[in-house]
Amino acid sequence: MKQLTTTAGNPVGDNQNSLTAGERGPVLMQDYYLIEKLANQNRERIPERTVHAKGSGAYGTLRVTNDITKYTKADIFSYIGKETPLLIRISTVAGEKGAADAERDVRGFAIKFYTKEGNWDLVGNNTPVFFISDPYKFPDFIHTQKRDPRTNMRSNTAQWDFWSLSPESLHQTTILFSDRGLPSDLRHINGYGSHTYSFINKDNERFWVKFHFKTRQGIKTMTNEEAAIVVSKDRESSQRDLFEAIENKNFPKWDMKIQVMSETEAKNYKYNPFDLTKVWSHKDFPLIDVGVVELNRNPNNYFNEIEQSAFSPSNTVPGIGLSPDKMLQARAFSYPDAHRYRLGTHYEMLPINQPVNEVNNYHADGSMNFSDIKQESGVKYEPNSFNGPKENPIYKEPSLEIFGDADRYDRTLDNDYFTQPRDLFNLMSKDQKNQLFGNIAASMSGVPKEIIDRQMALYEKISTEYADGVKRALDV
Repeated sequence: MKQLTTTAGNPVGDNQNSLTAGERGPVLMQDYYLIEKLANQNRERIPERTVHAKGSGAYGTLRVTNDITKYTKADIFSYIGKETPLLIRISTVAGEKGAADAERDVRGFAIKFYTKEGNWDLVGNNTPVFFISDPYKFPDFIHTQKRDPRTNMRSNTAQWDFWSLSPESLHQTTILFSDRGLPSDLRHINGYGSHTYSFINKDNERFWVKFHFKTRQGIKTMTNEEAAIVVSKDRESSQRDLFEAIENKNFPKWDMKIQVMSETEAKNYKYNPFDLTKVWSHKDFPLIDVGVVELNRNPNNYFNEIEQSAFSPSNTVPGIGLSPDKMLQARAFSYPDAHRYRLGTHYEMLPINQPVNEVNNYHADGSMNFSDIKQESGVKYEPNSFNGPKENPIYKEPSLEIFGDADRYDRTLDNDYFTQPRDLFNLMSKDQKNQLFGNIAASMSGVPKEIIDRQMALYEKISTEYADGVKRALDV
């Protein structure tokens, strides 16, 4: 028999009866194990993620199938056949942790690759674009997706008010209210890095890159009516589908592909290649095969392995870097900052977040500092005279040309927010367009007329057919 103990290892003699002052008396403060049990229960939940609170995850691998070493020196892509372990978390964006899976929302698509050069985190969505391109607007946008402070309910008015005043959102909202805005589950969606990242090769040349993950399971979606039936029966429909598929060895797979743009091409491209509301034309920059992602193992403890998992685009490896994408640069700060608040200062010491290679740094003290930080002779500073870890200039990235004055530039000036949504709309079938019109109209329930009119004016700039279709659906 295993001995029950306190967290300090002290044996417990009675775990059934509190220590009281007499048989009917009050409990005593000296019943330290009672206090320990209650205090631990109070802390069994950590603050949920402000965004992407509801998610599912699993382990898997990336297997390289194509040589892209002319673009990047990253070891993860060093040879065909190379396999790298990974963790993936796919989530809804707006809902709380208890929200239903089958809701119309963007899905977060985050992957942690455990490489021998450290963890590489690719943090994107199931859409190639986003609602905004400037991080100044991100907290405001997220506030429109959360509960109204007075009613404590989600507000259609708030989100459409924001979107109607932010024409850069047209591309993403067209996707959100299309059939793809409500996936049937997590296996039947594509994933995207969404942002523009950088590759650096062995010759220290830089390329700009977009990441794509094309589902081998095919795209499957639901209508609002179908989703309502699913939610009424199972609020964890996506979680159940992913877990059971892996348990049954029906391992989901995605083909990893990239688009690559040279620095010279970026300077002359018709769109800002670092604008998160824009895509790169596949005709101009064709997809290049990289490898296959497979999910093949479920976690054993969801809290330890998924709830405490922490992804950040700041986790890069030699050969892969960031870009001037404003949203990406802000996320490189805000994600680890959120993790330090939610999990603790040394959140990357948690087993699920630990890299597989040796870690050496001079971070000291603070919460969650429970692992053995390798420090020579107690040295906690650098430079030092005691053989402590040092930087290596071979990992420096090439210089990035910067031009222009420091200023707050109005991104709406001479910015085309209509062509790409128009191109997407024109690719839709008649049925897909009708779904789009109906989904938008349903979402505008209760929204004041002046806000709807303002949004209709934006749709007119995309296409008269687009605007007229939404108007007809609203009349119905």
